[in-house]
Amino acid sequence: MPHEQDDPAARAPAAKRWRVGITNRSTPPFVFEDRGFRGEAEFVYLDSSRETDFAAEKLRDLDALLIWSPTLGEETIGHLEACRIVVRYGVGYDRIDIAALNRAGIAFSNNPDYGVTEVAETAVSMILALQRRILLHDWRARSYRETWQGNQIRPTKRVGETTVGLIGVGRIGGCACRMLSGLGFRVIGYDPYIPAGSEKVLGFERVHDLQDLVRRADVVSLHCPLTEETRGMVDERFIAAMKPHAILVNTARGALIADLDCIERALRSERLFGAGLDALTEEPPQDEPLIRAWRAGEDWLQGRVIINPHVAFYSDEAWDELRFKAAETAWLYLEKNMHRNRIGEPPEDGDQENEGRRQGCQT
Repeated sequence: MPHEQDDPAARAPAAKRWRVGITNRSTPPFVFEDRGFRGEAEFVYLDSSRETDFAAEKLRDLDALLIWSPTLGEETIGHLEACRIVVRYGVGYDRIDIAALNRAGIAFSNNPDYGVTEVAETAVSMILALQRRILLHDWRARSYRETWQGNQIRPTKRVGETTVGLIGVGRIGGCACRMLSGLGFRVIGYDPYIPAGSEKVLGFERVHDLQDLVRRADVVSLHCPLTEETRGMVDERFIAAMKPHAILVNTARGALIADLDCIERALRSERLFGAGLDALTEEPPQDEPLIRAWRAGEDWLQGRVIINPHVAFYSDEAWDELRFKAAETAWLYLEKNMHRNRIGEPPEDGDQENEGRRQGCQT
């Protein structure tokens, strides 16, 4: 009789408890996802940003799907025959057919708390750079020869006399609020979905009318999710209601702005002094007037616009954290029957704990 150590079955690795699909952006080896699943998952790499590339046979026996940038529609969801939960690596979920997931009895969660401080820091950094005219001074100073210190730029307001209006005062907006208040900015906020008294905790003046915020703010910073209520909210009328020479910052979702043309016209006419954009209506951006002027470094725009490639969330630590937390959310649901950050209706066969909150104007 062979010794146990010689038995091939004894030497084979133990079967993994869960089979989990992972889409683009997270690449093997899935170290942080493996930690989230406590070493109990076999991972199937779906290396594409298009759901039409996902082979049906790879989807059928997945217990969970972790998704980054692809859309997820009804046809693909129909192939998830064994799947119990889909988790999006990021915060926004406007490209996910939640209703189809509900019909299929598949739970869905987003991942809202991995890069909170990073996004807030980016928004505050853009506000400071534009409000203090730092980029514009840097650009103009290149041509100074005979004069130097006398080249002030008007208007430049003192921080303590500058009002920042936050649209959305949830996780990220609240974090930005604390940072801005610490720097001395006056902060007002609009968010009908956060509890009464939140303004006392965070230290901002709560306004109950969006138009009131737009009218009063020297800087408007967007921190709300993309919903039918907020899609295209920043348009010609919105900008026309802002103070002359105001600043607009968007580190949330690109489609909160109706189009880049309204931003270009407002900057060119100097209705807006500046804009800081981490998220765009289309990514990568197309050959629109604002993008052409920005890429060409046209003089009228220099120092007045900041465009980042949707990286406000990023730090080395946040990237690792988002991968771990997305995986752990799926593991908690499969292993502990706990539904963290739930979006949509619970499946009929479960009574999972809902740790999420109504999204509303919050991020």
